[in-house]
Formats: sequence, C-alpha cells, structure tokens
Amino acid sequence: MVFHPTKFASTEDRGELATSAALRAFVVLECIVSAERPPTLDEITRTSGLPKPTVYRVLQLLVRSSLAEREVHERRYTVGSRTAALALAVQVHAPRRAERRAILARLVDTIGETCNFTMLDGNEVVYLERVETAANVRLHMRAGSRVPLHCTASGKLLLSGLAPAQARRLLGSGPLRRYTERTIVEVDVLLRELAKVRSTGVGTDAGEYLEGSVCLAVPVFDPRGRMCATLAVHGPAPRMSLKKGQGFLAAMREAAELMGATLVSDRTAHATASGPAHPRPPRIAA
Repeated sequence: MVFHPTKFASTEDRGELATSAALRAFVVLECIVSAERPPTLDEITRTSGLPKPTVYRVLQLLVRSSLAEREVHERRYTVGSRTAALALAVQVHAPRRAERRAILARLVDTIGETCNFTMLDGNEVVYLERVETAANVRLHMRAGSRVPLHCTASGKLLLSGLAPAQARRLLGSGPLRRYTERTIVEVDVLLRELAKVRSTGVGTDAGEYLEGSVCLAVPVFDPRGRMCATLAVHGPAPRMSLKKGQGFLAAMREAAELMGATLVSDRTAHATASGPAHPRPPRIAA
C-alpha cells in the first residue's frame, strides 16, 4: 500500500503541504538560475540543503513542466522555456519600468538618437523598452519587438557573453539568414566577430540588419557582474555613423549602470552592499 499524506490530511494541512512542495521547487529552480554554470544534481543538492531524492523528484517535475531543461551529455540543468518566458514577463511588467523609461528618455535627450533596452529571449533579442528620437527621420519600432541575434548590435553583444559552444547552439549550423549584403551568414566568421565584440564590450551593426541603419550597444550588468541586458542606440546613416556613435559610449555606459541598478531588489541591494558590484568577469545571466 502506498501512503499519500495529502489523502488523510486536513484542508489546512494539505495547504501547508502544497506550499512546502512549491517552496522546495522554487528553491531548486533558484539554484539553477543563480548558478555560475548549469549545475549538476549533486551541486543543486549541496546548494539547496534538500535531500538528494527530493531534489531529484523536483528536477523531474521541473523538466516535465518545461521550467528546467537537462543537458543530456553533461547531466546538468538549465533554465527551461517557461521559466525564461516568466522572467521576461516579469521584466516587461516590473514596477521599476517607468524608472527605466525615464533613464532612456534622458539618454535620448542627451545624444539625440533612439535608444533601446533589450534582453536575450531564446534565439532572439527582445526590446523591453524603447524611446524614439524627436528627429523626423527614424526607424519606427516598439517595445516587445524582436530582432535576430546574429546581425544586430545587441544580439552580437549578448552572444559574445556566451561560451562559444552555447553560442553555436543558439545560432545553429548555418548558414544564417541574410538580411542585407553586409549580414554575416557564416557561423565561424560570426564567432570570430564575437571575439572582437567581447574584447571591446561594444556591439555594432552598420547596415547588417537594415540597410542604412547604424547601431551600437553596451552591456547592462546585474549586481553579480553578469551581462543580463543591453542598452543600444541606433539611427539612420549618414546622420548616424559608428564613429559618431563612439562619442555616445560614455553617456550610454552611465545610463546602462543606472539601468542595472533598477534590476536590484531591496534584498539584493542589502546582500551586495558590502562587496564590489561586479566581482566576476561579465557573462550572460542564465
């Protein structure tokens, strides 16, 4: 006979059991999300403090629910598609969204070109926030728009923060889709380009995605020093050029730092107040 504790529990006790199970699942998921690299079962067990059989059962449930994914070859666990979608929705509807828009608006007033706040979502870049320039000639897009990774400034910058193997998985075997004559369509060529982006910390796009459009992007770091988003500027050529955009970088990086601060909760701010803001080399948040 199999004993089911919820079968004989009171309504109140069943609620407590359900809450406990939900919290255990959240603890396991939190271990996956916050790990520097995809963790193993043993690593999650040590970090969570939960019994290994419990962690194993929770992981199976998370994988079946697409809240986590298991890397078959290395037996490590990563964020699932549903968790990634939830995280994105949280950022889109975050209480501090108005503050982020105000930061972008001030930057646009300073440099005179359209600015975006973007994040990685699957194999695309999504605009979480966007403020248009007042200039008559501009590219009309809106928050929620998605653009490709391989030929946009933000996309290349976000890719540069990934391990080459992870970047290859996102890009596929190629050839990549061509949008203009300048689009890089060979994966190996793009990976070499990403090495340059990684060394400079600036993503660029001069007509690779849209003819006559020039774009630069700088990273936005979370409190642990991981690249979690980008701040980008773009405008039409010849009004905007990569050389002219270099002059915007100081103001963009200052705004990006302010953007990063909006990602810090009161609890996180307290936990990181006594230490350096970026203790590790930047990388994409899991």
